[in-house]
Amino acid sequence: MRVVFLGTPETALPALEALLGTGHTVPLVVTRPDRPAGRSRVPRPSPVKQRAAALGLPVTTPGGVRSGEFLAELLSARPDVLAIVAFGRMLPAPVLRAAPHGAINVHFSLLPRYRGAAPVSWALARGESTTGVTTFRLDEGLDTGDILMQRSVAIEPHEHAPALLRRLAGIGAGLLLDTLEGVAAGSIVPTRQDPAAASLAPLLKREDGLYDPGWTAAELAGRVRGFDPWPAVWARGAASRLRLVDVAIDTVEASAAPPGTVLPGPGETVRLACASGTVASVAAIQPDGARVMAPRAAINGRRLRLGERLERPQPEA
Repeated sequence: MRVVFLGTPETALPALEALLGTGHTVPLVVTRPDRPAGRSRVPRPSPVKQRAAALGLPVTTPGGVRSGEFLAELLSARPDVLAIVAFGRMLPAPVLRAAPHGAINVHFSLLPRYRGAAPVSWALARGESTTGVTTFRLDEGLDTGDILMQRSVAIEPHEHAPALLRRLAGIGAGLLLDTLEGVAAGSIVPTRQDPAAASLAPLLKREDGLYDPGWTAAELAGRVRGFDPWPAVWARGAASRLRLVDVAIDTVEASAAPPGTVLPGPGETVRLACASGTVASVAAIQPDGARVMAPRAAINGRRLRLGERLERPQPEA
């Protein structure tokens, strides 16, 4: 089939490359415009644009997806189907109808759970042990279209968002190929989503990563894993703001100490009293403006103190 591909971040690359390794033709790649990056704020092309250019594929970076110019460019590619992976924009009805087989989106959750921009982050933050990948037919709602195929994936006990997203991107690439094959053969029966089972995974905000002493150890560990690398989980200590980098549930100890209290731990670690008597084991932190280090090193450098209580920091301006 002629597949117009829409995607932007590195997460979309496995699917693009998988398409090119099969009999499909990619007459056009659509990605977001170049955006300022780094301290220099020099505009940088998206990973998809860079890869497509290296592969010699035609690329377009529309400033808006509702313009007649973009729709005309899309139609001129004569797509049989649109394949979307982390494109980052809602598509209007004329674009969704631009190909006979419609627009197929690869979403990194088991829909209808975790609809939205950050499904991997929120699945980890909410302590899920299983997630997956869904291919579905896009409509004008927020990830509400009919499901085509799904694949379930177990989350590793200490897996952070970047590692899980890389795994799901590879699995999603294979699922996209299977879906396109089934769509072409007419063998897939679309399934409507159950709105009653839906949950949301909204775009992350800086405030989501502000430590709350009211979190249990499980809630804290989930957020540390899910909000890596951004917004991360930041707490306020006596000496400075601290990023909690590597946190796990301590299943051995319980504590009557007030939540947020820094307790001694084995080796280079510390324990952190959390809500409901739970305790977290902290193996790595990052004081504001410093490198990632073991808590014992932070104690030796007077950036962390045993017995102090970590608190919620003020939001940065």
